[in-house]
Formats: sequence, C-alpha cells, structure tokens
Amino acid sequence: MTQELVITDLHVGTGKTAVKGALITTRYSGYLADGTQFDASDAFQCVIGTGRVIKGWDQGIIGMNVGGKRQLSVPAHLAYGERQIGERIPANSDLFFEIELLEVLTRDD
Repeated sequence: MTQELVITDLHVGTGKTAVKGALITTRYSGYLADGTQFDASDAFQCVIGTGRVIKGWDQGIIGMNVGGKRQLSVPAHLAYGERQIGERIPANSDLFFEIELLEVLTRDD
C-alpha cells in the first residue's frame, strides 16, 4: 500500500487549467491494484477541490490542463479508506485512475 498520491502526466494539455471550485468534465477509467476495472465514464462532471469527490481526485486534478491525460495512484486514505463501496471496491483499497481532462468551467465563463 502506498501512502502518497502519485501523479503521472501521460500527456500535458495546453487548455484551461483546473482550479479549486471549477466544474470539470473528464473521461476516466478506475482500477483496483489487481487491475480489475471498477468504473469508467466518458463525460463525468464534478466540482473539483471542494470535497465532492475523493481527496485523491481533488489533489490530483487541480493544476491539470484541458487536453491532458494523467494517471493517479491514490492510496486508500485519499480514496474511500475503510469503507467498502458497493460490490466493486473493497475497504482499504488503493485506487488507480487514468483521467483525460475534457473541459474546465469557472465562474468567469
């Protein structure tokens, strides 16, 4: 089990930067440590940096640019911790995501 969030840029985008409080749209896939895919979306929207998604996403997406692709290795304590999530995510699971940032909307838009 890792203790730190690991951020790996696969492709650095050149578009708008994700900032705290922005509404972002992503394409992502999520995996367990054994490689089992537990989730995916082609157009997932959330407000970033405000506790509406797991801490690993709040910390790992801020600063990313539209058009970028990033891998996040999220330790359990920055994901769901001791909670089991449905049938797909066991308690104390480290999670791995591949995320493409499609859009960033801020109050200025």
